[in-house]
Amino acid sequence: MRFLRAFSRSVSWLNERVGRVTTWCTLFMVVMTVIDVMLRYLFKAGSVAVQELEWHMFGFVFLLGAAYTLLHNEHVRVDIFYSRMSPFGKAWVDLFGALVFCVPLSILIIWTSIPFVLSSWEFLEGSPDPGGLPARYILKTAIPVGFFLVALQGLSMAAASLLRILGGRDDDEGGEG
Repeated sequence: MRFLRAFSRSVSWLNERVGRVTTWCTLFMVVMTVIDVMLRYLFKAGSVAVQELEWHMFGFVFLLGAAYTLLHNEHVRVDIFYSRMSPFGKAWVDLFGALVFCVPLSILIIWTSIPFVLSSWEFLEGSPDPGGLPARYILKTAIPVGFFLVALQGLSMAAASLLRILGGRDDDEGGEG
């Protein structure tokens, strides 16, 4: 039980830190979008690099922020039945969901994205558009990294749920997810 608790706390700590970095990426993305809009509509000037930077930042926010969202139980789900369940029932649903859906799907996405990412790195893929960003492979690397963090958080949820089921766990560790 001590190992499960330590694992859950470590993963929560990691995803909390990644989530905080992601908030800064969100702020940067908003600032870049405002600059892009001002350049285009006030000064009739635009930049492909600025537009690509916006969607690169969106990709980072989405991919790296998913585990943070899961940690804080802010992901989208249908709570019609779940919200009425006891903590014990929720723990069983969370354990099942993490082990049957979250972790296997994350592993599948990591597995299928690796060749895609390696190919991008092999050619040091950049934007096909003139004036675009030169390092698209960095963004593509966020796919397996983001889903690795989601898989870790899913395992942390499973550990937290198992501890809750066994009666040796506080509800504030490892996400409620």
